[in-house]
Amino acid sequence: MAMTITEKIFAHHIGREVKAGEIIRCDVDMTIGNDITTPISIKAFRESGAKKLAKPDNFAIVLDHFIPAKDIASANQAKINREFAYEHNLKHFFDEKRMGIEHRLLPEHGLIIPGDVIIGADSHTCTHGALGAFATGMGSTDIAFSMITGTSWFKVPETIKVVFSGERGEFVYGKDLILELIRRIGVDGALYKALEFVGDTIEKLPIDDRMSLCNMAIEAGAKNGIVAYDEITKEFLDEISKEHQLRSEPVIHYSDSDANYCEVVEIDVSKLEPVVAYPFLPSNGKSISEAVKDDIKIDQAFVGSCTNGTLSDLRIAAKILKGNKIDRKVRMIVTPATQRIYKQAEKEGLIDIFIDAGAVVSNPTCGACLGGYMGILGDGERCVSTTNRNFRGRMGARSSEVYLANSAVAAASAIVGKIADPREL
Repeated sequence: MAMTITEKIFAHHIGREVKAGEIIRCDVDMTIGNDITTPISIKAFRESGAKKLAKPDNFAIVLDHFIPAKDIASANQAKINREFAYEHNLKHFFDEKRMGIEHRLLPEHGLIIPGDVIIGADSHTCTHGALGAFATGMGSTDIAFSMITGTSWFKVPETIKVVFSGERGEFVYGKDLILELIRRIGVDGALYKALEFVGDTIEKLPIDDRMSLCNMAIEAGAKNGIVAYDEITKEFLDEISKEHQLRSEPVIHYSDSDANYCEVVEIDVSKLEPVVAYPFLPSNGKSISEAVKDDIKIDQAFVGSCTNGTLSDLRIAAKILKGNKIDRKVRMIVTPATQRIYKQAEKEGLIDIFIDAGAVVSNPTCGACLGGYMGILGDGERCVSTTNRNFRGRMGARSSEVYLANSAVAAASAIVGKIADPREL
């Protein structure tokens, strides 16, 4: 029977063919929790009577939302995680000493492998599909079940094939590809479906952009986003393996040519400009040309998050900011996604460029993205942000507004003081 890549990953794990709509129980290769969600999982784990993790080397806790602790509540959350990690001698425990945003940090450490089944108590776990894995977010009690059994239940999703073709224009990145897709199909256009990204555009798309693309699959309602293993994937894993041993050998799958897709969406990237998603949905996309005409003044620009806190994003923003100053009425926050990225950015002089331009550079954290800390918006304030969500109140006050964009647009807007086209600077 012909199968998609997502179906093949499940079939390999359970030892037989599967089809969309089927409910299966499947081994999990990597289970991920963070500082906010894992305490609930730990509580459920203990209440079950479990004494040990089913797969301790396949379980990771990453403290990345409120670390260093912002208040007593977040300190106590971290304390619960730390005590559990020490109690179980957890190999993959990441706090201030190995700091980073989970969905960019774990691939750096060789813990995400093509062919994996990955679950995490965070909706943007789907980021890891960029490496040819099935990855999805689940609730904290689902994570507890995996901690106890090493397995989870899944409904095999139908797959939408998304074909991106053509050469990307100037300042068009993975973020723009996914914002354009969400603009077309809506925030529920892929509800409980797999988004499989293919086409000649994807074949040339760097791994950072692929991660941004898969990261926001959930914003279209998708169960997972996925890009098949290729030479770009191999180059990334080869580079990582110089520092960290890969957790296991990749298992490579490709969709059959006659696989069944519930829908095919085709997008000509050669006609695409940078996209800005207006409040209060990621689907409210407009081209940068339209956004500039709307003359939208901003109070804050943010570059960072699991979506766009990569080294390539920092390079893009720094290139635009170099020799310029941020508008006097705008504050800018730059958050490298991991300490490794931070260190490399420092070596390349990017941190100096940000500071000289007037930006604040923070430690790796998810804080600003969810309105937790490090960049909360006040009443009526506007932010151009490289994050993944712009729901009402997402980054602070309910009357504030978040405009989603790529790193180039965020940097250009910081200089101009309003949403700006980086091509015009």
